[in-house]
Amino acid sequence: MYKMDSILFELPPELVPIARFLAPILFLIWQFVKNWWWVALPFILWRPFLFLLRWQRTDHFLSKQESVMLEIKIPKDMLKPIRAMEVIMGNIRQSFYDPPGSWWENWVEGKVQLSVYFEIASIEGDIHFYFRCIKSQKDIAESIIYSQYPDAEISVVEDYTKKVPKDIPNKEWDIRGADYRFNLRNPYPIKTYVDFETEHEAKEEKRIDPISALMEAMAKVKPGEQLWYQIIASPLGEDTGSKPYVKEAVEIREKLARRDKKESPKRPILLDAMDVLLTGNVPQDKEEEKEIFPPEMKLTPGEREIILAVEKKISKPAFTTSIRYVYLGHKAKPFGASWRLPFGFFGSLFTEHLNGLLPYGKTFPKIHRSWFLPANLVRLRRLYIRKRKLFKNYVRRDRPLYPFNGKFNSGTFIMNTEELATLFHFPTKITVPAPFIQRVEAKKGEAPPGLPVE
Repeated sequence: MYKMDSILFELPPELVPIARFLAPILFLIWQFVKNWWWVALPFILWRPFLFLLRWQRTDHFLSKQESVMLEIKIPKDMLKPIRAMEVIMGNIRQSFYDPPGSWWENWVEGKVQLSVYFEIASIEGDIHFYFRCIKSQKDIAESIIYSQYPDAEISVVEDYTKKVPKDIPNKEWDIRGADYRFNLRNPYPIKTYVDFETEHEAKEEKRIDPISALMEAMAKVKPGEQLWYQIIASPLGEDTGSKPYVKEAVEIREKLARRDKKESPKRPILLDAMDVLLTGNVPQDKEEEKEIFPPEMKLTPGEREIILAVEKKISKPAFTTSIRYVYLGHKAKPFGASWRLPFGFFGSLFTEHLNGLLPYGKTFPKIHRSWFLPANLVRLRRLYIRKRKLFKNYVRRDRPLYPFNGKFNSGTFIMNTEELATLFHFPTKITVPAPFIQRVEAKKGEAPPGLPVE
């Protein structure tokens, strides 16, 4: 009370009654907060607790899954169209789709939809095609690939990322590369192999393969250097994450078709009655304006093309996708501009009015020098951390923002089977005459029936 009296004595006389009234109330509030502050903690920490629990259970589930790396060698004279790979993508989506079906699988077992990995690696100019999946799914994967490429050779190999140091970048090795993201929203498609008119040409030598730019870039990798290309794809089902994706596509279509007009809110009946009593005017319904031409007739050619492209994309099976590439090499031999060669491949799939792939985040090895010298040391350290994270995510096959869910412009996006087939397929020897692609030189046949066996 002595402290309170001293404070009241220092206040202006007109504020003393207010202070005497508020003092007991503030004292009670302080006592309540002081004794019961911990009651709010469960409500504040509930969502972080669920996130950490889900993360821990997911890591536990993934640690029990044994992966296998399959190298695929295509026949030397293979003439299969790119559409065959699209069929493979569709079969993989149907066969590998297995999301958690109950709360027990979700929160206790930590089960998640497992991803598959399409990878291409150029080891000093030798190009290899890989498919990575869970060991229990190996036979399914082989049967799906053989269904379209019966003459291919599939073998289990060691992970090629284990043949380089694990602490890259270090004193001897350096790294370049980038994760990629969509330029626009998920419903907008990128330019696919159909847009290149690949299969419309009657003669094989006139066909255009969009992956040829990537193959030529990989063929130019020098001794002591490696170029890795990775696609992470998780099958997306109609009962999970595809609903927001399809809903967004429908909204884009309705907006472009000018069918998204919202009805004006109706006036309450009480206000209409007040108008009748005060003014004597009876409210009348407004006549709807009738348009001579339907909205579809007012579409520009570009708008019509966007609607057709969006509807075509959502009509095919989809995957939650992440894409990245890395360029490794010894520091004794500077990269030069060779590490930028894959940009041409991604740039060829870009369209201004639809979608395209752009580098995500600040993964390029560029430093803006500062006049304040200590700041340059901090920026060098940040660059090292970005390179280390890029290499670590590639080797562990993690998405850019793992364990956080990928949202728009986060390096995780949705692609359908046609888009994935454009980004990963086996080129023919005529469309891509790179001499360094690992191919099957001779066709292997089965032993004739009735052959005696010791």
